[in-house]
Amino acid sequence: MFIPLKRHLFVSALSAGVLSTLPAFAAPTAVEPQGVVSLSTSASVEVTRDVLGVTFGTTKEGTDAASVQSQLKQALDAALAEAKKAARPGQVDVQTGNFSLAPRYTNKGVVNGWQGSAELIVEGRDMQAIGQLTGRITTLTISRVGYTLSRELREKSEAEVSGQAIARYRAKAADYAKQFGYSGYTIREVNVSTNEPQQPMPMAAMRMKTMSASADESLPVEPGKGTVTVNVNGTVQLVK
Repeated sequence: MFIPLKRHLFVSALSAGVLSTLPAFAAPTAVEPQGVVSLSTSASVEVTRDVLGVTFGTTKEGTDAASVQSQLKQALDAALAEAKKAARPGQVDVQTGNFSLAPRYTNKGVVNGWQGSAELIVEGRDMQAIGQLTGRITTLTISRVGYTLSRELREKSEAEVSGQAIARYRAKAADYAKQFGYSGYTIREVNVSTNEPQQPMPMAAMRMKTMSASADESLPVEPGKGTVTVNVNGTVQLVK
């Protein structure tokens, strides 16, 4: 049916008026949780580190880039050949590290030479063999030494203390529920993390082996102990 223009405008205005008189519905406000407690516990175990890592390195300088690179390669090749004689998977692992070559500049920004460095990394569980190897590598010097845990020992240690940390968390939650007058609790969220810091040997304490060291000068080996810690933290809901 045809509706005149004026009537159409009246109906639209009336509809708008009706909508404006409808009550506004406020968005529901978030209810603050009650009886929620944040907790954290941890458990630790001391274990003897079973992996020794030694980084050998050298630096060379010269006016010719090709000559510096050749010197680095010769030093690295000789050390690598000696290290491969002792290599055994998992016991003595060998790999090359950083190898770099860069121009050397004067104060005026002019290239007046080249400098480079090369690294060889040896690590594994046979610490005695690695210590003896350091006395036979004469073309590189020791730059870093560190002791860590093998993956197998770390996972075993984590499994041992994670159960202790979780048990302490549950015991603490039950104790808090009782003290606050609740019958029990439910876990809202929980996070489990582990920590086993590496302990490099400071080079000031062990003098760097020089090029003129004798072939029988092996590295003293004393790994010491490391602490594996499992942390448990989160929140629990206390229930009546």
